[in-house]
Amino acid sequence: MDAKAEKQTIRQRVWGLLEERGVARFPLPVHGRIPNFAGSERAAGLLRSHGIWARARAVLVGPDSPQHPVRERAILDGKVLYMPTPRLRGGFVELRRERVPRGEERRATSIRHAFRYGRGVGLKGMLPVDLVVVGSVAVDRHGGRIGKGGGYSDLEYAVLRELWGREIPVVTTVHPLQIVDRVPMEPHDVPVDYIATPAEVIETRTPYPKPRGIDWGLLSREELARILLLRELKGRVITPGNP
Repeated sequence: MDAKAEKQTIRQRVWGLLEERGVARFPLPVHGRIPNFAGSERAAGLLRSHGIWARARAVLVGPDSPQHPVRERAILDGKVLYMPTPRLRGGFVELRRERVPRGEERRATSIRHAFRYGRGVGLKGMLPVDLVVVGSVAVDRHGGRIGKGGGYSDLEYAVLRELWGREIPVVTTVHPLQIVDRVPMEPHDVPVDYIATPAEVIETRTPYPKPRGIDWGLLSREELARILLLRELKGRVITPGNP
């Protein structure tokens, strides 16, 4: 079985297991999604108590439902929060503590309302990201990770690596049932350094290397035409700096 087929087999097994055990949460069904799970708030709380979170000034957190508690905590802790827009069409949304009224942190960090409280930013306007938090369908204890199959978490990381030229720690929050024995990894796949569950934070000490940037050969002409920040990077017109 090739890697792509094996990944899909693992996805189907994990999606089915979460629903069978009654730990899948809205939105349902979880098939085809980064699955929301019971205990996502506790997983976010454990991550919040870890040094890797405390040291981060700016964080990129995926837009999926199980990572919503992490996004909320980023604002509560005064971090600069970046959220990817769907399929990166609009680049990233930036949210800051001073723009979110007290008591509205959860609403502001939802996909539906993020643009109301935040602002779209191009690569020139972003602060250097210190931590990336991704959603996952399945992971293993060596840092292997499977998303829902679109490849956008990998692309988002590659964009940041291309922009700043340095490795960034990667974390995921999952239910323990999403931890499998082995995940097949391909060269463009981004491994995770930490796995936060409702019970523990696992440091993977992953042996898998992170991509050093974008593999332009994997991108279609349509993707290059649709995603402005990719055209910016390919043209090397970026001068990162503080907003």
